[in-house]
Amino acid sequence: MRIVSLLPSATEIICGVGLRDSLVGVTHECDYPPNVAGLPVVTASRIPKGLASGEIDTLVSNQLEMDTALYSLNEPVLRQLAPDLIVTQALCDVCAVSAGEVNDMACQLPGDVRVINLEPSCLRDVLDTVLLVGEATDCTEAAATYYAELSHRVDRVAKRTAAIPAARRPRVAILEWLDPIFDGGHWYPELIELAGGIPCFGEQQLPSRRRFWEELVASAPDVMIASLCGFDLQRTAMDIPLLTDRPDYCMLPAAVSDQVYMVDGNSYFSRPGPRLVDSLELLANLLHPATHPLPPGIIGAIKLPTTPEETQ
Repeated sequence: MRIVSLLPSATEIICGVGLRDSLVGVTHECDYPPNVAGLPVVTASRIPKGLASGEIDTLVSNQLEMDTALYSLNEPVLRQLAPDLIVTQALCDVCAVSAGEVNDMACQLPGDVRVINLEPSCLRDVLDTVLLVGEATDCTEAAATYYAELSHRVDRVAKRTAAIPAARRPRVAILEWLDPIFDGGHWYPELIELAGGIPCFGEQQLPSRRRFWEELVASAPDVMIASLCGFDLQRTAMDIPLLTDRPDYCMLPAAVSDQVYMVDGNSYFSRPGPRLVDSLELLANLLHPATHPLPPGIIGAIKLPTTPEETQ
């Protein structure tokens, strides 16, 4: 089978069930596992590089309002790859090539090309996509084994969290963007609860949405985490002043208690793939380090300096 992945998370799933050798094409954002480097790239972003976060938000909002795709398919490369299976999504218009464009293109390719959409909106849905990919690729046994491994890790965290008293569970806000502020929706509140926190920002199984600064202040988070969508730690650090330079930032409970962090959103939290389990383990360790150890290989959260001046 020849598989093309149009999602970084799908690429991780495909490799996780042992199908790296069947993967013939990936997106321009697929960077994990490392052995996918060098595969033909079948997508490109229409968002210019080097834009500030506010400029990115404006461009994305305008393109979505005009129903203009944010990503494009490289049709010549896709035709040359002659895939049997294309794995994509229809959950988020900001995250990948539009589902309609993919389906239209699949109909023009030679042979009987199958397209599957992965549309998880919670952690359990994400785990279920492993089984869906396994079924689509006739690798049900390997997928079931991988699913069981991931589920066991989730259950292990949940079991340890169950012993944490309610009084020790902090109010947690995870921010997915800073200019403007976006909360973390979909699986974010669920991860917070499993890790031993109380979500005070974001709505479970609903998309992330724009928030006013006053809403963040009113939510009074004890712990605040910047997990910026698609940004690694270096790029996230560039945007941190958008948070810490706010006049009343130092009044937030999380800032007062020195509990403000940033994480690699590109690797964790943003992608609805296997590393959401890593994200859960990372978050659990951040909130309750004495209860939840940080497994090897996971990059922990970085605490922000106490004062805004130190972040610059």
